[in-house]
Amino acid sequence: MMETDKKIFYEINALMDEIVRSHGPEKKIVLANGCFDILHVGHVRYLSEAAEYGDILVVAINDDASTRRLKGGGRPVIPGDERAEILTALSSVDYVLLFSESTVDGIIRELRPSVHAKGTDYTEESVPEAGTAMETGCRTVITGDPKDHSSGDIIKKMREE
Repeated sequence: MMETDKKIFYEINALMDEIVRSHGPEKKIVLANGCFDILHVGHVRYLSEAAEYGDILVVAINDDASTRRLKGGGRPVIPGDERAEILTALSSVDYVLLFSESTVDGIIRELRPSVHAKGTDYTEESVPEAGTAMETGCRTVITGDPKDHSSGDIIKKMREE
């Protein structure tokens, strides 16, 4: 088993058990989420800053079916298992959870993170899960650099060449 396998989860209950077993119940969890199809420096900066808000960074990534629903045909370019493995290589990322929904509302309700971090393509008001975060006492923060990087733009540029 590769070291990264220990960081990748497909079910939230298994992830929650691992967090309590490895870190105890009192650690501050930060949840970040996205498709992360073709990882770029904007993703790295978003996750690095998100990690600063707590003790454990969980990154929820859309599985292949939900990425296709959100991004359209031809996506994802990189399969979910590979995207998860790439993310676990980042020092800021503690765990990766693949999920099939369009939002992380359900994950916020079950995981009860202290912080939900989104990238700068959102505002605190435009985050789809803002209401759920507020209901559960989770703080919503916007992290990373200005939205100057995009997997979609990279893919488009590659197809043009």
